[in-house]
Amino acid sequence: MQHRTHNCGELRLSDCGKQVRLSGWMENIREVSGSLAFVILRDFYGTTQLVLEDEAMLAAFRELNKESTVSVTGTVRERDSKNPKIPTGDIEVVPETMEVLGRCRYNALPFQINRSQEADESVRLKYRYLDLRNPEVKRNIVMRCNVVSALRQAMQDHGFLEITTPILTASSPEGARDYLVPARKHPGEFYALPQAPQQFKQLLMTAGFDRYFQIAPCFRDEDARGDRSPGEFYQLDMEMAFASQEDVFAVIEDVLPPIFAKYGKFDRASAAPFRRIPYLEALETYGTDKPDLRIDLTSRDVTSLLGDCGFGPFEGNTVKAVVVSDMSATRKQIDKLCADVEVVSGSKPYWFRVDEKGEIVGGIAKFVQPIRDRVVEALGLQPNTFVGLSAGKLRAAQKTAGVLIKQLAQLCPSHFDAEQYAFCWIVDFPMYEIGEESGELEFCHNPFSMPNGGLQVLKDAAEGKVDPLSITAFQYDVVCNGVELSSGAVRNHDPEIMIEAFRLVRLGEEDVKSKFPAMYNAFCYGAPPHAGIAPGVDRMVMLLAGAETIREVIPFPMNKNAQDVMMGAPGPVEQRQLDELHIALVKPEDAKAE
Repeated sequence: MQHRTHNCGELRLSDCGKQVRLSGWMENIREVSGSLAFVILRDFYGTTQLVLEDEAMLAAFRELNKESTVSVTGTVRERDSKNPKIPTGDIEVVPETMEVLGRCRYNALPFQINRSQEADESVRLKYRYLDLRNPEVKRNIVMRCNVVSALRQAMQDHGFLEITTPILTASSPEGARDYLVPARKHPGEFYALPQAPQQFKQLLMTAGFDRYFQIAPCFRDEDARGDRSPGEFYQLDMEMAFASQEDVFAVIEDVLPPIFAKYGKFDRASAAPFRRIPYLEALETYGTDKPDLRIDLTSRDVTSLLGDCGFGPFEGNTVKAVVVSDMSATRKQIDKLCADVEVVSGSKPYWFRVDEKGEIVGGIAKFVQPIRDRVVEALGLQPNTFVGLSAGKLRAAQKTAGVLIKQLAQLCPSHFDAEQYAFCWIVDFPMYEIGEESGELEFCHNPFSMPNGGLQVLKDAAEGKVDPLSITAFQYDVVCNGVELSSGAVRNHDPEIMIEAFRLVRLGEEDVKSKFPAMYNAFCYGAPPHAGIAPGVDRMVMLLAGAETIREVIPFPMNKNAQDVMMGAPGPVEQRQLDELHIALVKPEDAKAE
């Protein structure tokens, strides 16, 4: 290459005596005397030490700010003081010429490159191109590239065709807010960015393609979380014709574990078959539909045991217990645990413990003591056992118990086999739920899922013979270490069943035909049974890298407020652009006045 013969992570003792040309960023300069200094040169591949041994060369480097891009030609020699921590630590280069390729014009950097992860996140995102120079940050992006490549190869090995689907499409009710794009040639009408390629991949199945996949970009106008990026994300989208739930499971169980074991922070991953846990069982046993199976703690219903013990918060409520053997936490640690659980769950937990003498002590012990023998026998309590408790309406008690389990695992490492990737399937999701905002019946997961019981159970629900909330669907989630990687389903491929399913959420036949015209019509031409799933690529890489947030594994992420502070998006546009699109802006205060 014109600017280098070797990269900065390549030279070894065997290269001593060679004349080489290196290019990279000047990471640091350390002056020893007026004519001797050491420079660290960094590129994508690593670092190499340069030794400046004459005043002219030192003066040339002294004029440069850190992070300037330079090219040097010089001779490789063995280092007197070797550095075993880096691959090039046995050698150094004595430069004879230096050319400035890109001068850094700022004396001060917004943060130290190698310590950028310690900087405020807003500063890191504003100067993301500098943040990415940090080898630790860059390593996550390299891993992401490798993982995507491995996923693509594995899917092709399983006979899947990579097919790209449209980015500009129609708005449809799929559970999140759409990003809308005005159509210049069609005033007053809009495209939508796809929340997922859901309809397109099902249409591919009706078109006769047998196995489809793509690394699909998806767009949802929703709030950020630690495991969710606002705006856009990527998923391993797949669909199979003439397939059942078990067929999808078999592919995922064959594709994911080897990739997790190879690229992950831990080298152990669940082998097939993954454990299958019904949704209601997961809530009852783990307090969540995203259980972390690395933790061996579970929740037990003790309402009949403790509900009438005289403790006010238990009366008339569901009571759940998490039993932890061999727990030696201090009172200070227990108080902090309870405070943390309350912050996360929104409900106060309670507790007692069995001391080394077998006595009930601490927390609500005075309410448990009168029924000590019954409690000890029912829960199988041994000395040095801690019992965490939650109370409330069923879902609230389950949620608090689930948070207790996670927090207790952090406090009791003997119950937490952390260094592995533990997969499971959550199955038998409810087809419908009561919406938190609407208070009315809504789809729980994917509206295009096949209900258990088919057409008949939907008709029975419409006639009042069956409670719609009792209907389960062939819907499933794949969960790893307490993180939901994806939802999937066996699809509803029958237009009659499709209409009945939507009728229960107050959408009639004409609504279905107008909102999903392509899918409805395609199904009327004869569609095969089909099923699919779409594990989130960003979430997978986050788990593999051991990153705390999903933003650490995305090259150019938005902040928590869905802003790209580096590019200044979203931002205003010129009036002529709005005029071309036939858009008039209404300020929030003007809208309120009207």
